[in-house]
Amino acid sequence: MTRRIFVCLALTIAAAQPTRSQAQIPKLKVHISVDMEGIAGVVTGDQLGPAGFEYARFREFMTREAMAAVSAAKEAGATEIVVADSHGNGENLLIEQFPPDVRIIRSWPRKLNMMAGVDGTFDAALFIGYHASTNNTSGVRAHTFSSANLTRVALNGVEMTEGSWNAAIAGHFNVPVVMISGDDAAIAEVRSVIGDIEGAETKKSLGFHSALTLTPQASVDVIGRKVKAALGRRAEFKAYRPAGPLTVEVSFKNYLPAEVLAYLPMFERTSSHSIRFRPKDMVEASLVMAFIGSYEPGLTP
Repeated sequence: MTRRIFVCLALTIAAAQPTRSQAQIPKLKVHISVDMEGIAGVVTGDQLGPAGFEYARFREFMTREAMAAVSAAKEAGATEIVVADSHGNGENLLIEQFPPDVRIIRSWPRKLNMMAGVDGTFDAALFIGYHASTNNTSGVRAHTFSSANLTRVALNGVEMTEGSWNAAIAGHFNVPVVMISGDDAAIAEVRSVIGDIEGAETKKSLGFHSALTLTPQASVDVIGRKVKAALGRRAEFKAYRPAGPLTVEVSFKNYLPAEVLAYLPMFERTSSHSIRFRPKDMVEASLVMAFIGSYEPGLTP
């Protein structure tokens, strides 16, 4: 009887032990923010919106570059991936081409804007198809948040690109940005602020509307290599966390936004076209910028 109990106990313990296939896979959660201006071949509005005659083709190229990042991340051990469609109307990526375990964020408005979905559970962030800031004289389609409305965004006196701003949002959650793809100006500008992350150069800027570009397939190949390289040494990268207290300065192309925002006590008008505010953290800063970029008096559902 005692032997039978011992055998049963041994079998129970053995059954409870995980096999090699059941052993827990180390978590690697990756956020991928995807813009379009930095995609290979993009040079004008003809590629960037539904009215452009090349838009349908370039949605495909944008999707392929995002998928290259997804596939490479999986090869590097990613166990969970969130992709944020962060260009134009936020409905550009051909979502049926992604693996079923990938989650995709679409459309606007949304909290954290281009970094929607990121939180402290992520291990790394990737930027695909990014562009330079509005004050960069070299970038293809260079702008900051809104080419129609803004001329400058600065954080603690440092001029921001969308890439460096989004890195600061990720940094709030202690998530490092480890890789960026886009033109040479975009990569250099982000690196100058957040550090020497991996960069996949999809084209060299020849001007605001011209570039020496890789082919779509060549761009996919280099993105895949750089994503694997970045995630392979992700422990070397640190989250970008600007020291507080934070100060954000925003300049507009027109004077009226600066005037009416200054009616609110949280804003200080610093010039005819500029305001300043002091958020408690990057989440609050992002919410304010989402409001500035999204609100219109005639807004309807």
